[in-house]
Amino acid sequence: MLGFLQRPIVVTADVNLNVVALTAAGLLSRLWRLAYPRAVVFDEVYYGQYLSFYMKRVFFLDGSGPPFGHMLLALGGYLGGFDGNFLWNRIGAEYSSNVPVWSLRLLPALAGALSVPMAYQILWELRFSHCAAMGAALLMLIENALVTQARLMLLESLLIFFNLLAVLSYLKFSNAQHRPFSPGWWLWLTLTGVACSCAVGIKYMGVFTYLLVLAVAAVHTWQLVGDRALSHVGGLPRGAGRAGVGGQGQEGTGVCVLGHVVARAVALLVIPAATYLLFFYVHLTLLCRSGPHDQIMSSAFQASLEGGLARITQGQPLEVAFGSQVTLKSASGKPVPCWLHSHPSTYPLSYEDGRGSSHQQQVTCYPFKDVNNWWIVKDPGRHQLEVSSPPRPVRHGDVVQLVHGMTSRRLNTHDVAAPLNPHAQEVSCYIDYNISMPAQSLWRLDIVNRESDAEIWKTILSEVRLVHVNTSAVLKLSGAHLPDWGFRQLEVVGEKLSRGSHESTVWTVEEHRYGRSQEQKERELELHSPTHADISRNLSFMARFSELQWRMLTVRSDDSEHKYSSTPLDWVTLDTSIAYWLHPRTSAQIHLLGNVVIWASAGLATALYALLFCWYLLRRRRRVCELPEDSWLRWVLAGALCAGGWAANYLPFFLMEKTLFLYHYLPALTFQILLLPVVLQHISEHLCRSQLHRSLFGALVVAWYSAACYVFNVLRPLTYGDTSLSPSDLQALHWKESWDILIRKH
Repeated sequence: MLGFLQRPIVVTADVNLNVVALTAAGLLSRLWRLAYPRAVVFDEVYYGQYLSFYMKRVFFLDGSGPPFGHMLLALGGYLGGFDGNFLWNRIGAEYSSNVPVWSLRLLPALAGALSVPMAYQILWELRFSHCAAMGAALLMLIENALVTQARLMLLESLLIFFNLLAVLSYLKFSNAQHRPFSPGWWLWLTLTGVACSCAVGIKYMGVFTYLLVLAVAAVHTWQLVGDRALSHVGGLPRGAGRAGVGGQGQEGTGVCVLGHVVARAVALLVIPAATYLLFFYVHLTLLCRSGPHDQIMSSAFQASLEGGLARITQGQPLEVAFGSQVTLKSASGKPVPCWLHSHPSTYPLSYEDGRGSSHQQQVTCYPFKDVNNWWIVKDPGRHQLEVSSPPRPVRHGDVVQLVHGMTSRRLNTHDVAAPLNPHAQEVSCYIDYNISMPAQSLWRLDIVNRESDAEIWKTILSEVRLVHVNTSAVLKLSGAHLPDWGFRQLEVVGEKLSRGSHESTVWTVEEHRYGRSQEQKERELELHSPTHADISRNLSFMARFSELQWRMLTVRSDDSEHKYSSTPLDWVTLDTSIAYWLHPRTSAQIHLLGNVVIWASAGLATALYALLFCWYLLRRRRRVCELPEDSWLRWVLAGALCAGGWAANYLPFFLMEKTLFLYHYLPALTFQILLLPVVLQHISEHLCRSQLHRSLFGALVVAWYSAACYVFNVLRPLTYGDTSLSPSDLQALHWKESWDILIRKH
């Protein structure tokens, strides 16, 4: 039984020295003097703020993308012992001694370095030659923009890494079809789904590559369904397909096909969704403290965080009752979070456009906490303004009156045009002027997120609309700022009931206490006193995830024009660059600037691939097959992943209305770089008819690679920023601008 101990244990492994050498070269190019410059470089000022929030476990909201990329950067800070104490307020600011610059930039640099051997592996898995695979890796190694972006605390290199990992994993899975359902088969299929989810979790742009992989997988799965030999590969007996009893062969084949389809669906749909949720679960678990971005979230979300609103709202009575004192916050949060508010000032007798008003007490939405935000929920059939014993809860469909706590006037609306929105009704607090304008202060409670028609109005948790009984108008935040007579506060109107519910018509109770005083003086003292906390109330993870994801997708980003912003057309022609950093005392500087030889050649290769593909397609339509079937399928798959990857990561930017920069093109450029050696090998093997032609073409390719290496070396001072440059050096490096000026002069 222990005989195996009598023999030595031997482990054999195949080591591809090409991959080892490329990995070492990638690490050297990305990690060399990584901590230089020891200053904030371009968008590090943006991501650094979120990094500090992670270190301090303070909640934040970033509308630019999901949290996985930020968490990876924060992991680097955590490993380096960063405490989050640094003021990220200026590009070029020197890092203090407590900032571990090398650790913060490590993970993006590692991702950029590993992308080099990964490019080799992708071309090799596509069944192209070692020369083509080495060519792709070399281009990734010496592309200046990729090197610059990977050496900083930015997200593009991480996105590119997971894009390439998703493609490589799928190719390895696709090439393992001779051993279906083996451990290796499952490993690569699962890793494909996880890598796709990671790409999406870093930036929403990752969804482009995810959809590309899904499309290729769907085509392969459809081909698999029609593969009659699948039962043999799947392990069924070779003669099972011809079994005559009960159609067992066809049944076995159907089960095998179903297994393949289900496996792909789970790995490429379910696992990515679960992984994406996991990113948010970790994100929300880490960021448990109140912070500066709380206000854009709902009251329920804010109350789930430590400190801030939670200190005020925890322990408030859960059920709103007749006599409750409440503050009502708009669920919209746009243009700013605000609370239903009133004050003794009245609407002017007439507006600037000549329209008259009711001259009633103003009702607005006020973006600050204030004692005038308090309202009392009154039973219209009783005079009491305090909570009875036991409390009588307010339910969905109940008719209530809202009495302003500090002025004792009731919330009212009537057939008078609102100040800034004449199509809507004015909302006011009713003042009895002894004229023929009776109070219309009855409101029906409509709980939007109710689970039953007998739902009780709950603090923070219930989202409610207040529907005016007399006119069926809904209390709504219009979002417009009132003139000076309204103290620039936000307008509140009564809008006729429409289908569905908009956020601007939904309100939540944020602060709540049971009123105990009937007399006005005592009630004013009560309203000024703080609420007391003794009960905790938390949202579920899915509720918090849903709200945070929606806010991320809908929050308005800063779309203002930037000095270095550019258009998608500028990227292809490399007609733009970005000055990332300038040394304060010398002329050393870092620019995001592409290798012009690689960019121009990659664009040319993409156009040439499209022309050749259309030509071959037309020829095959006429039954002229110039390529062997294996070569054709390899050519199509390479185009689907490389040319398709470029198109999927580039063309959507033409539809985006946001400020764009050159670095947005880098994921698309990566796929173009992979396509370039594919086209070169195809020309050498299928278009060069003689050995002499192949030799001449090979010499031309070597010269072209040499030119790319030369340009990389020329631009190296602007890539690494470690060299002081004289005015003549700078002029030489900015040759493109000089050339444009020369052309314009002549």
